[in-house]
Order: sequence, then C-alpha cells, then structure tokens
Amino acid sequence: MTTPSDLNQPLGGNTMPRFGGLASMMRLPVASTAQGLDAAFIGVPLDLGTSNRSGARFGPRQIRAESCLLRPYNMATGAAPFDALQVADLGDVPINPYSLSKSVELIEAYYRDVLAHGCTPLTLGGDHTIALPILRAVAQRHGPVALIHVDAHADVNEHMFGEPIAHGTPFRRAVEEGLLAGDKVWQIGLRGTGYASDDFDWPRQQGFTVVPAHEVWWQSLTPLMAQVRERIGPDHPVYISFDIDGLDPSFAGGTGTPEIGGLSVAQGLEIVRGCRGLNVIGCDLVEVSPPYDSSGNTALLAANLLYEMLCVLPGVPCR
Repeated sequence: MTTPSDLNQPLGGNTMPRFGGLASMMRLPVASTAQGLDAAFIGVPLDLGTSNRSGARFGPRQIRAESCLLRPYNMATGAAPFDALQVADLGDVPINPYSLSKSVELIEAYYRDVLAHGCTPLTLGGDHTIALPILRAVAQRHGPVALIHVDAHADVNEHMFGEPIAHGTPFRRAVEEGLLAGDKVWQIGLRGTGYASDDFDWPRQQGFTVVPAHEVWWQSLTPLMAQVRERIGPDHPVYISFDIDGLDPSFAGGTGTPEIGGLSVAQGLEIVRGCRGLNVIGCDLVEVSPPYDSSGNTALLAANLLYEMLCVLPGVPCR
C-alpha cells in the first residue's frame, strides 16, 4: 500500500533555500517518463501562434522559477495532493521553433504517450495554440470532454491571417473535430472589443455557456461553479484551460493580449477550487509572457493556479 512517505514531495524551504536547487515545478523531482506517475507538470515552450506580444515560450521556465515559493499543503482548502498522488515534473515538450504545424504534431504525440500511462497532465504554456493538440490527445483517450475555459477571448476565430491553427483558433477547431461536449463547455471572463458579435455568439450557437467578465464584476463565482458542477456532473471527463489574460491586467499584466476589466485573482481561485468534485483529466495555464512580467508576479500567480488545479484532481484529500 502506498503511503505519503513513498510519494514525491516538493523540496522544502528549510531543506534547501528557495533560491537554490533545481528550478523544477515546485522543486519536485524531474522524471523522464510518465510511467508510475498519477500527475505531471509539463512545459510547452511555444509562442509561434501568438498574434501580438510574443514571449510565452519563456513561460514554463519562469513559472517554474516562481513556483519555488509554493508549499505542499493548501491552507485554504485543506488539500494535500502530495499525500495521495505521485507527481513529478516531466520537463518540456521538444517543440520545433521553426514550424507551428510540426510543433502541434509533436505536442499531440507527446501527450498521447503521457495519457497512455494513466498520468494526468498539468501544462505550463506557451500560447493557447497548445490547447488543440492536447485536446486531440485527451479526446482520443476519453472521448469528447467538458471544458472550463477561462479567458478574455473566446479563441474561436475561423482563421488568423489565413491560417487555421493559431492561438485564437483552438476551440473552433476542437468543435469541428468533435473534441468537445458542446453543452458542457463554459467560457468565463470573455470581454474586450471584437470585430463582430459573432466573436461571442458563435460559441453560444455550439451550446457553450458564455459568461462575460462584466456580468460577474464584484461577484463571487462560487454560485456559478455550483451550476457548472451540476451541468457537467461528477463523471464526465473535464479539461481546464486557463489563459492568464482571463484575469485583469492589474493582476496579470505579463501576457501577450491583455484586456481591461477582467476577473480578479479571487475569482480565478474560485473557478479552479469550484472544480473539486468534477472528473478533471487535464489542465493548462497559458499565455504568461515573462518579458512583460518584470516583477514576476504574473508567473507567480500562474504557478499558484497550477498548484490549485493539482489540488482539485480526483483522489486528492481535503477538509
């Protein structure tokens, strides 16, 4: 029988100073394979799909660096993920920095292998293009998934500069390829200017529930997440895709396409914590751009959100 003493633990700040040691996610052991892991942090250092400010290719490295401040026990929820799950950092997917199409193929193949080991991936992006190949791999294993998508943008463009795959198109392609259960998709935090009402109307036509940011200003999102859990149910596979620009740039300015009037940090936490009880089978946190994150606060926020995602995976004990 596996006990907590048999499981990987983050390197503690009283064992090694937080500015020392390897810069893995939460200073966990680094593994070369997903075999034997229940969950793994994976970096995808890709920003070939960005349309404005680049730099998300450096996101995984900076998120890992800031994650040295995290500790294993969640004081708010009582979640203790490292007492129940074998977790490691698998490093980065070796993308092709000269070809977006080849990189998409490499990402999909990598995640198929991870999922074949029964390992739940938690992804450090990278731009939002990466959601498409990950969802392809996830849907191959689990079938069409429910989606909780936090973002300023719907990312359902028909194309960008004539290209079908970019960081603004993944969820239109996912619908076309049958990767999503449309009536179990929630897009939270959408806002800003657009080219036409279709930018947000098209998702609704697919059965998505769209929650614009202005409709939840100053509100707790705990009641909303209760509705999400009721609609999705406890058994249907759920994927969480969290674009850091879903949060207001006053909290997370280190991103490529910031939009004013976004969600608060507290609301972001309520969304992720509200996923407890769902069958979460994968997560990503994307669009952190360190060149625009001079304080490191955006990457620190991203690291905390990824940890919170780990805390809501099935099988993690909490109060």
